[in-house]
Amino acid sequence: MATPSFLFATGIENSCPTIRGRRLRVDEFEKCGHYDQWRRDFALVQEMGISYLRYGPPIHRTWLGAKRYDWSFADVTYADLRAREIVPITDLCHFGVPDWVGDFQNPEFPALFAEYAAAFAVRFPWVQLYTPVNEMFVCATFSAAYGWWNEQRSDDRSFVTALKHIVKANVLAMRAILDVRDDAIFVQSESSEYFHADSPRAIKPAEILNARRFLSLDLNYGRRVDSEMYEFLMDNGMTRDEYHFFLDHHLKHQCIMGNDYYVTNEHRVSADGSTRPSGEVFGYDEITWQYYDRYGLPVMHTETNFSQGANGDEAVYWLWKEWANVLRVRNAGIPVVGFTWYSLTDQIDWDTALREPNGNVNPLGLYDLQRNIRPVGEAYRQLIAEWREVLPTQSVCLRVPVASPRDEVSHGVGRTRHDSSQRSGWTPTEPANADGGR
Repeated sequence: MATPSFLFATGIENSCPTIRGRRLRVDEFEKCGHYDQWRRDFALVQEMGISYLRYGPPIHRTWLGAKRYDWSFADVTYADLRAREIVPITDLCHFGVPDWVGDFQNPEFPALFAEYAAAFAVRFPWVQLYTPVNEMFVCATFSAAYGWWNEQRSDDRSFVTALKHIVKANVLAMRAILDVRDDAIFVQSESSEYFHADSPRAIKPAEILNARRFLSLDLNYGRRVDSEMYEFLMDNGMTRDEYHFFLDHHLKHQCIMGNDYYVTNEHRVSADGSTRPSGEVFGYDEITWQYYDRYGLPVMHTETNFSQGANGDEAVYWLWKEWANVLRVRNAGIPVVGFTWYSLTDQIDWDTALREPNGNVNPLGLYDLQRNIRPVGEAYRQLIAEWREVLPTQSVCLRVPVASPRDEVSHGVGRTRHDSSQRSGWTPTEPANADGGR
């Protein structure tokens, strides 16, 4: 069966950061019942008419030590996905690492993670789509700037350390996967942010935050960072050699720029640099243009959701609005290749960003935790059925070359790689300012 050319997707929430001084792990698979109900969850994906699933093995239960793995859960779940012809966008690291690694301050993490990624690719050679590290900027910020997760630090040097290790891990993992499967495609799921100045005195701190939001993707895609950010990185522990690693070893042309947008992604900035939520001001359309102008890559809307609300219709309206924004940017010339409602089921404790184990159910899913469909699930199923065959084909990116999971795998270690712009159906257009800044 041919895989659909537009990537309608959902995800199964697999966040696993540690809190309380790394003494308590927040495992969303466990909280949301996926370990017990994974077969039902995959059946629900099929019932929705969804062919693509953001999904990954629980890193803390799978990666037991250096070159030591327990693939038992991944073996059965990925075999079932393959049998159902659901295409996984494999998410290998979602906000946490195993206890034995420690946290994102560990300088050995990038090389160790690349070994883990390679081992996964060898074990599951039919998997083609990957998000090696999910939301790199958010992970570094929440862990080492806000002090909420993992190392729970809140200083600039710790933030830069976490950021450079996380992005280097992502780059090395992509290279390791390509050594196994040379047509692998990487979807960077990254939060798309904007900071609004609240007063004239807030203009400068807002400008700094609006430059800082690009750091993870600048490094990942080998784009020279803005001059002020270069000084920030150098002042907080990044060496010139480390910086040039990102310039020299990026794999931009193997990538789709996945951007996540929620109502919480825009912020008001005060004169002292503090921030608070602004709600939706620019919206997905305008902010996606800012990121596309910077990187010139095909785009996938990789995460959004909204609470169902008291009347049960608020999430349905948000879905309609986000989809209208996707169509707007696609029709205006951005090669948008996919859309995701995240996640399949409700989540737990995201109202406190997983900082507190309160057991609060967040009604954000296509289904509730009893696996009953929510109104937004009905609406998304209808949207997919109506739009799957009628999306316009006139686009900068006509098709993402995704193979069916059941296709025979002929990709092997050592096979010669070739440029993804030839095999993937797109030729990224470089923005005029792509090499701007320091």
